[in-house]
Amino acid sequence: MIEQYIEHTLLKPEATTADIIRLCQEARTHNFLGVCVNPCFVPLAKHLLAGTEVKIVSVVGFPLGCDEPEVKAEATRRAVRNGADEIDMVINVGALKGRDNAYVVEDIRQVVTAAGEAPVKVIIEACLLNEEEKIRACRMIAQAGAAFVKTSTGFSKGGATVEDVALLSAEAKQLGLRVKAAGGIRDYATAKAMLKAGAERLGCSAGVGLVEEEARA
Repeated sequence: MIEQYIEHTLLKPEATTADIIRLCQEARTHNFLGVCVNPCFVPLAKHLLAGTEVKIVSVVGFPLGCDEPEVKAEATRRAVRNGADEIDMVINVGALKGRDNAYVVEDIRQVVTAAGEAPVKVIIEACLLNEEEKIRACRMIAQAGAAFVKTSTGFSKGGATVEDVALLSAEAKQLGLRVKAAGGIRDYATAKAMLKAGAERLGCSAGVGLVEEEARA
């Protein structure tokens, strides 16, 4: 059942309270694994989904990843305090590409520490990276103690690809990481391909459509 993999996502800047209410109602109706919302909506989502098993996921350093590590850490503490069960942080892409590995690891580690028991997924914005950078990112994510590597924010020039998911999955398996595919997953065939390639989570705004497509299949 596809819903067990879906983090029903709404991160658009124009999202309203009414939109988040609808998102959470859909998550409750379809028993999605989680919802992914901006930090300002975490308390509302937590309230709306009380008594369910739907996880509240929020984002840090989103979508550019350029906040200082201390800022990301404080944002993480606030999100967890407000009810976030998991944190999706954006890596500092420029630091990664500039081979400032120590900075990248510390950036992630501060968020992991601030998150406490909440798993951290690290968004690498794969469309901006070459293969070596993707592999190196996975190794630094594992070194810093995060739980997942995540392909994309969905706000850059490209989203998840099957090829990226397969590459990240092969590396992640050796490191004890898991993979979340996100960005551009709009139909059931694409979602199935991502799972087959090794994704264990799907971040998408088209969750309802995917469930409906699966029911017709």
